[in-house]
Amino acid sequence: MIVAPKIRGFICTTAHPVGCAKHVADQIAVVKSRGLVADGPKKVLVIGSSTGYGLSSRIAAAFGSNAATIGVFFERAGEGDRTGTAGWYNSAAFEKEAAAAGLYARSFNGDAFSDAMKDEVIAAIKADLGQVDCVVYSLASPRRTDPKTGEVYKSVLKPIGEVYTNKNLNTTTGVVNEISIEPAEGDDIAQTVAVMGGADWKLWIDALLEAGVLADGVKTVSYSYIGPSVTWPIYKNGTIGKAKEDLEQVQRALDDTLASINGKAWVSVNKALVTQASSAIPVVPLYISLLYKVMKDEGTHEDCIEQMDRLFRDRLYSGNPQPDEAGRIRVDDWEMAAAVQELVGQRWTEVNTENLAQLGDFEGYKSSFLRLFGFGLDGIDYAADVDTSIGVPSLPTVA
Repeated sequence: MIVAPKIRGFICTTAHPVGCAKHVADQIAVVKSRGLVADGPKKVLVIGSSTGYGLSSRIAAAFGSNAATIGVFFERAGEGDRTGTAGWYNSAAFEKEAAAAGLYARSFNGDAFSDAMKDEVIAAIKADLGQVDCVVYSLASPRRTDPKTGEVYKSVLKPIGEVYTNKNLNTTTGVVNEISIEPAEGDDIAQTVAVMGGADWKLWIDALLEAGVLADGVKTVSYSYIGPSVTWPIYKNGTIGKAKEDLEQVQRALDDTLASINGKAWVSVNKALVTQASSAIPVVPLYISLLYKVMKDEGTHEDCIEQMDRLFRDRLYSGNPQPDEAGRIRVDDWEMAAAVQELVGQRWTEVNTENLAQLGDFEGYKSSFLRLFGFGLDGIDYAADVDTSIGVPSLPTVA
C-alpha cells in the first residue's frame, strides 16, 4: 500500500516502514562515524526501546559498543490496511541491522509493567546472555497497571496549585496562541507519580537482581527533563515534575540496592527534543521551536541519537560522568547554557504567529515530528507501494 502521514493532534496514526528503516539506519551511521566506545557496555537491556531516547539508547549501545541488546516495548504490527506503529517498524529495522552486523538482538512486545514480562525477559537473559551489564529504563506511557494490585493508574499533564496560562504553539495550524491549563485535583499527582515515577524501574531492578542476572558493576539509567523556568509550571513544578522527583528518590534507593554488586544507578537529564511524548506537552512545542533555531545557528543542536551517544561515550563509560549537585548526569548542558537560554527567553517574549518563522524553527519541529513516523526522509519514494506487514524477526509472527 501507499502510506502517507495522517496526523491527529500530536499523534501520527500511520507509519512508513521504509522510512522508519532509513531513520534507524541514519542513527546507526551517526554512532558508527564516531568509532567504538572504549570499555562500553556489552550486554544491555533497554526497557522502552522502540522510539525516542530508548531506541537511540539501544542503537548507541549496539553500534557504539558492539553490545548484545534486549529490547522491551509495546507496539502494534501492520494489519490489513492499517500500518504498524513506528516503534514496530523501528524495532524490525534495528534487528535487521544488528543481524547484518553480527550482533545479538532480541525483542519482547507487551506490557513492560507486568510481572509476566519481567519473568519472560529474565528467562531470556539467563538463557542467552547470562547477565546484563547495563539496564536502560525509558518507558513513556500514559497509564500503568500495578502488577501487584491490578489498579490502573493514569497520568495527567497539569500544573499544581493554580491555573497556568502562557503562550502555546498549535502544531496543526502554526498559530501561536495562549493556553490555560487547569490545575491538578484529587489524586492526579499520585496517579501521575505511579505511572511516570520510579516505581516500575525499581521493580525491574529488584527482579533482575533477585534473579542474579545483573553483572558485577552494572549500570542502570533512567531519563528525565528539567528545562527552563518558562516550562516549569507544566513540567518541573507540575504533576510530571513530581513524578521525576520520585524517579530521583528511587535512583538513590537503587544505588543502595546495587552497592552489593558494585552497581550504580543514574538519572540522566536530557535535552528538549521532538518525541512522541514531548509533543503532547502544552507549551513545549513552542519552546522547542525557539530552542532549535538558537542551537542550530550556533552549531550545538543534537537529536536523540547524538544525545544518547554522548551519554554513553562521554559520561556513563568515560570514567567522568560529571554529575551535578543533585547527582544527576546532565546532557542538557548545551541546551541550558546561559547564552542559549538568554536568547530563547528573549525570543519567547517576542514570538507570535507572524514572526515565528523568523524567531523559531517550526519547520524543523515539523520535520523532526514526521521523521518519528518514517516520513520526510531523503531517498525514500513515498509514492511507491510498500509492505506494511513487516515483522520483528525475534518476535512470533502476528497472524
